Amino acid sequence: MMHRMDDQLWAVVPAGGAGTRLWPLSRAHAPKFLHDLAGSGRTLLQGTYDRLEPLVGERLLVVTGVAHQDAVRGQLDGLPADQVIAEPSPRDSMAAIGLAAAIIERKDPDAVIGSFAADHVIADPDAFRACVAEAAQVARTGVLVTLGIEPDFASIGFGYIKLGDRLDGFATAHAVAEFVEKPDAATAAEYVASGDYRWNAGMFVARASVVLDLLAAEHPDLARDLRTIAAEPAELDQRLAELWPGLTKIAIDHAIAEPAAAAGKVAVVPGSFGWEDIGDFDALDGLLAGAGSGDVRVLGDAAQVIAVDSTGLVVAGTDRTIAVLGLQDVVIVDTGDALLVTTTAHAQQVKSVVDVLKESGRTDLV
Repeated sequence: MMHRMDDQLWAVVPAGGAGTRLWPLSRAHAPKFLHDLAGSGRTLLQGTYDRLEPLVGERLLVVTGVAHQDAVRGQLDGLPADQVIAEPSPRDSMAAIGLAAAIIERKDPDAVIGSFAADHVIADPDAFRACVAEAAQVARTGVLVTLGIEPDFASIGFGYIKLGDRLDGFATAHAVAEFVEKPDAATAAEYVASGDYRWNAGMFVARASVVLDLLAAEHPDLARDLRTIAAEPAELDQRLAELWPGLTKIAIDHAIAEPAAAAGKVAVVPGSFGWEDIGDFDALDGLLAGAGSGDVRVLGDAAQVIAVDSTGLVVAGTDRTIAVLGLQDVVIVDTGDALLVTTTAHAQQVKSVVDVLKESGRTDLV
């Protein structure tokens, strides 16, 4: 099903983070959203744009770091340059999304915004767009809406959303009973078995003014400063330099989503569209199933990899041959200046290598 473009819907794409669990492929100067990790020929950022454009056209605003603004503009060369906003320093997701909301609110006080991270992979873009379209309808009633992902398994790596009552007048929407932090394995299994919980993927849809008004109720100084920064387009850079360093550093979940849910002001549209945030090499291994050499998945040139009696993942980032013999669930990442060898079971611990590099002063590698 095709979904018509919504002339009051804007997409906000926060493009930040270094993806340290994907080191040495993802680094501070070239984070994962700038890479083609799905083997599609498009980077994660470009893939995000591709699935949003049918809904919003050019009404898309990217908020990224100063170090990445040129790369983002280069990858999205059809997007007007002033719709790539460079934050002077990381202040977490609320500042980035709130700034975009303030800029869009100034353009159109009735606009609805949807915030979608730059580094997610969606298997069924049309099903995703259907969820976003319904979420935009619900958002027009004045509530904050999130997309809740149908769990594939009892994950302990994601937060959960507990479904409340169904909302009259909408196809699938529910009230949000509560947001739940990452559970232990037994609790996660209970959540999935109950059918009452969805993964929290951090996707939010609301009127831009609602986002800022909810923020003003919890963090009035932050909401005021964001609106001040956005008030005069000609003074945006100056006000960013003056006010941004003093903004409260807080995630959108803690800043507005959880308090608003407690007050009965959050809805959820459940979605089953094949979602992956590629948080580590184990996730990347699963994403690339079927692409590679035998039982070894390959990102890059599969002709460079020889795999015998082995399973796992190889990221071939150079022109040298990589031979893997008799290893199970191996992860090998070759970027030329760094080589990672680990296993999928240790994928979550790759960040510790980055910590060691930082402590030893090897910032050139992170």
